[in-house]
Amino acid sequence: MIETREAISEKAVLIGIITQHQDEKKSEEYLDELEFLTLTAGGFAVKRFVQKLDKPHPKTFIGTGKLEDVKAYIDSNDIGTAIFDDELSPAQLRNVERFLDCKILDRTNLILDIFASRAQTSSAKAQVELAQYQYLLPRLTRMWTHLDKQKGGIGMRGPGETEIETDRRIIRDKISLLKKKLVTIDKQMSIQRKNRGKMVRVALVGYTNVGKSTLMNVVSKSEVFAENKLFATLDTTVRKVVIKNIPFLMTDTVGFIRKLPTQLVESFKSTLDEVREADLLLHVVDISHPNFEDHIASVNKILDEIDSKDKPTVMVFNKIDAYTHETIDEDDLITEKTKEHYTLEDWKRTWMNDLETESIFISALNKDNLENFKDKVYEEVKKIHIQRFPYNDFLYQEY
Repeated sequence: MIETREAISEKAVLIGIITQHQDEKKSEEYLDELEFLTLTAGGFAVKRFVQKLDKPHPKTFIGTGKLEDVKAYIDSNDIGTAIFDDELSPAQLRNVERFLDCKILDRTNLILDIFASRAQTSSAKAQVELAQYQYLLPRLTRMWTHLDKQKGGIGMRGPGETEIETDRRIIRDKISLLKKKLVTIDKQMSIQRKNRGKMVRVALVGYTNVGKSTLMNVVSKSEVFAENKLFATLDTTVRKVVIKNIPFLMTDTVGFIRKLPTQLVESFKSTLDEVREADLLLHVVDISHPNFEDHIASVNKILDEIDSKDKPTVMVFNKIDAYTHETIDEDDLITEKTKEHYTLEDWKRTWMNDLETESIFISALNKDNLENFKDKVYEEVKKIHIQRFPYNDFLYQEY
């Protein structure tokens, strides 16, 4: 019988830097996101350490003086984990681990850990496992000690592998097997996609935790898992949706994030194929987030990497129910109006009013403006449908 235990949150310290490419405000934003990632993974951030540097220290990421401060805090408060906001090189990881003598994670490792806990299907599990092994291969140090006690003497001489060589060979073999497994899964998924016929395909894309799964549930009347956590959705879900008289397929995809590990983009190729083969993208944005414009840029960058940036796109600004803005008093003649003071109406008059990009403001949770959203999606799907089935004119006649 499996023993049930209460989940205990691990205490962790967060470590970030301020550089010429990442100012104080941006560093604070990234650490806020890292804290949310830590919470999602089951940890609890107790303190942040930030240092101003021209560039990360090549040996220890942060300066040795700051590292001593971190060690003193970790030792005095009995903390077992230190999490860095950027990916550490194998040498940095080795040096920091030796100095702090506790568990060291970086942003990539943390995201991989969350992905591993969320993966449900064999496809997602294989993709996460591949990304983890690719991350682990150059960082194999002091991880196993099962060959420490090998003795020399009679019968023990001759050629042999060191422990680390054995481990590297095992992991390379695993990577090779997983790649073959993913090729098979890719074939199966491409056959599934072909079997869907010529139906119009609509994909929900966007930053993590913007409400894609909630929107999917509302529109398709399905029960896709949705939660207010980063990367709640990892497995691609496809549902048939009918708006008025046109059926089409809607896909809920994995969310993107800033500083997304390259291993994940590589190993999640088959998941991203759903986006690549979509006819229409619904780019969902959390407008209540203060940095939603950065999120849009991050998603567009990844869409560009997978050759999907030029697809027909509707910008869906979600969570209008949670949107708040700063106000300026009528007698205040000094404060200058900035983006923090924009109302939703002000935002609608900015670049969101661009004639080339369709955009709509909704709340998927409260179902605000949902009928207008459905009408807009219907119009966009109809354009593609007419091109694909030019003789089915009777479909579009309203009775």
